[in-house]
Amino acid sequence: QVQLVESGGGLVQPGGSLRLSCAAPRSIFSIYDMGWYRQAPGKQRDLVANITTGGFTHYADSVKGRFTISRDYAKNTVSLQMNSLKPEDTAVYYCHAHRPYLPIRSYWGQGTQVTVSS
Repeated sequence: QVQLVESGGGLVQPGGSLRLSCAAPRSIFSIYDMGWYRQAPGKQRDLVANITTGGFTHYADSVKGRFTISRDYAKNTVSLQMNSLKPEDTAVYYCHAHRPYLPIRSYWGQGTQVTVSS
């Protein structure tokens, strides 16, 4: 069973910053696209940002200019730097690994809570 291990969630005031990290096995990290999703209570899980093995990134409109996704091949980690946080960013954030070619595979982390509140 592939494990994606997330860290870095917590409570932060509006306007603050947090950095999420996700560690993946080397065999996964080197060939899978990596991403972050989030799910607020009563809502569906939505894509926040993803990054391909080639370094191409995509962001949800709601986080463009505030969040930055990056990947470190030396540490087999993907990170999400979140700045200028808003209360509406409050959600459980999930790390996601996706192989975009056959056989298609996807894996999820266990989730980490991010709460933005004063």
